[in-house]
Amino acid sequence: MLTSLSVACKRPPRCRPAACVLLVCCLAAYSGCGSFSSQGLNAEGVRLFEQARIEDAMQQFQRAVDHDPTNADGYYNLAASYHRMGVMNHRASDLAQAERYYYLCLDRDPEHRESYRGLAVLLAEQNRSEEAFRLLQAWADRRPNSPDPKIELARLYEEFGDRQRAKQQLSDALLADATNPRALAALGRIREQEGEQVQALNNYQQSLWANRFQPEVASRVTALQSSVGGIAAGTPTLGASQTVSRGPSPLR
Repeated sequence: MLTSLSVACKRPPRCRPAACVLLVCCLAAYSGCGSFSSQGLNAEGVRLFEQARIEDAMQQFQRAVDHDPTNADGYYNLAASYHRMGVMNHRASDLAQAERYYYLCLDRDPEHRESYRGLAVLLAEQNRSEEAFRLLQAWADRRPNSPDPKIELARLYEEFGDRQRAKQQLSDALLADATNPRALAALGRIREQEGEQVQALNNYQQSLWANRFQPEVASRVTALQSSVGGIAAGTPTLGASQTVSRGPSPLR
């Protein structure tokens, strides 16, 4: 069985400065810019979700998909909400709705990583683990040069206690993207669990070089540096004055 459920709603992605300028122009020229409105509705839904007002949040997510039926994040947010409700209340009808919305999300965005993760967890929780692995393997087969499906497969293998296959998937992910911080951090975690502290430290440090804003990884680096003796030169660390970002949040 899975060790934990890690599924939640998604926050709207933040604009980079150039993208924000274009968005303002879009709003000025076209008063009904659907993407922005759907993002705002999703953001309001997430705010309510974080306050445990899940049913109110779901109303906002439904408005987001009604406003823009192509908005994959809205469908994912509905799926994650039904998933949470189904688990909390042991209600099969909610879980069936969650599965439906995960697939609707993937219909609109076949590369939606969080939806693959959520659906795989849902299938595994229902003792449909073979379907969960087939789902992720099919994604990996379609995208052989992408690290994301390999990382999610590794995550599932690890949760089912198969660390060797998890490590192989992560190694394959790093062949596709040698500096992928998620793959490096995940490989470091497995190696640390197996007592390979030096290798784990090296993986964690490489992950921080690729993305220094990972406080959990930075914490593991600090702990392992003490245990293996000495701080490696040039290891990136988080300063007290820095704003910590967790990267893409599971809640958007």
